[in-house]
Amino acid sequence: MKVRIGFGLGTRTNLHDERFGHVVDELERLSFDSLWVSERIGAAAPDPLVAMAYGAGRTTRLKFGMSVMVLPGRNPIVLAKALASLSTMSAGRLLPAFGLGQVHPVEQQAFGVERTERAAWFDESLAVMRQCWTGEPVVHHGRRYDYDGVTVRPVPARMDVWLGGYAPSELKRVGRLADGWLPSFVTPADAAAGRTVIEQVCEEHGREIEADHYGVLIPYSLTGVPDPLLAQLAKRRPDLDPAALVPTSWEALRRLIADFVEVGTTKFVVLPIDEPGTTAAWTAHLEEAARALLPLET
Repeated sequence: MKVRIGFGLGTRTNLHDERFGHVVDELERLSFDSLWVSERIGAAAPDPLVAMAYGAGRTTRLKFGMSVMVLPGRNPIVLAKALASLSTMSAGRLLPAFGLGQVHPVEQQAFGVERTERAAWFDESLAVMRQCWTGEPVVHHGRRYDYDGVTVRPVPARMDVWLGGYAPSELKRVGRLADGWLPSFVTPADAAAGRTVIEQVCEEHGREIEADHYGVLIPYSLTGVPDPLLAQLAKRRPDLDPAALVPTSWEALRRLIADFVEVGTTKFVVLPIDEPGTTAAWTAHLEEAARALLPLET
């Protein structure tokens, strides 16, 4: 099993200037596996497709994923074309990951899909995109999209789609549609239980997720968990100590990763809640992270 550790930028990141390129370069230099960028229309976080293309053009090894890109409301043919182009131009270093969209109703307006309709839009859009990536003419007559012979090129060698979430409906969607699972704010016990559900659903649908395509996104904070996040975690998981979900030291993060590996999780995205500011601070932080975490890779 290949344990791999990537780095994530949250929806509140301010890396939308030249510092983003610096962080990309440092992640490549230090041999992190991947960089995952988030989507938030109303925040300073860069657009994920633009950020991934920019980063891929600066590097030769670093992989790029989105955590996550909103799918409902986007044209699936046009998006499939863009992602296929990025995947082939980067020699297969794209890790596409999709979600239903932001909880905030104001931000949801940007995508033009009613909240109650998002899941149905998501499922149909992903079905269309998967057809696009085969290179064969797309024939799809659904409730929302109607295509009869559209062909998308280039054809990516491989396009593994990652989904997150831990709610029962989300686990079932992973089992039905995904090639990998990347939840956040879960414990190793949650990961083991969720994987059981996913594998059962996969079996029901005659499909399989590869054993090394189970991952987790782990937020961490070396200065303590911020009060607003503590309040959110208390509401979301009142049964848990926040320290079980958000490590506050490199050693605690190392132990948590080791515990996840014990239950079969092998792909990790670590995400700093309290990001460094200057390029020098980013370099120091990433060098610390590399010393603490990359020896855990196998």
